[in-house]
Amino acid sequence: MPPVRSLALASAAAASLMMLSACSGSAPEAGASTAAAPGGAANPAAPDNAPNVSVIEPVIKLPAVPGNPGVLYFTIQQTAGKANTLVAVHVDGAGRAQMHQSKTENGVSTMEPVNAVEFSESQPAEFKAGGYHVMLFDLANTVKPGKDVEVTFTLANGDKVSTFAKVEETGAMEGMMDHM
Repeated sequence: MPPVRSLALASAAAASLMMLSACSGSAPEAGASTAAAPGGAANPAAPDNAPNVSVIEPVIKLPAVPGNPGVLYFTIQQTAGKANTLVAVHVDGAGRAQMHQSKTENGVSTMEPVNAVEFSESQPAEFKAGGYHVMLFDLANTVKPGKDVEVTFTLANGDKVSTFAKVEETGAMEGMMDHM
């Protein structure tokens, strides 16, 4: 194999390993600082968090029927500076998290995936029933009511904000329409 090709393959393998290890979701080592305390909001002074971005009242609603998707609600805002854009959400214990937007037009409700949501100091992005929300697929049985689950928000510029969301049960009727 030519040396250039070998070097390219080795570089690609190393990059893949680094990405996998970054997404491993392993618990922080003893004495490591965390971005937020369970049940609390993101600590804007934490070195791992995006500057001037805050996440308010993150809550995970479990599905009324086990095996169905859950939902994550929160508000994200830029507390100073120019507007920002949320492009991804990772929830520990969810196989996949996908941002959606619900709309009602002419009496018909629809829900569609979205790739990005802009927010600013004057215009926070509210993720709530009837609007933007994050669908949580393949929830682990470790995601239980009363627990706190780590959530990481990724911005378009690559910055991240981590905090903890409280896990709550969803009532049967609430579960049928809650995320619409």
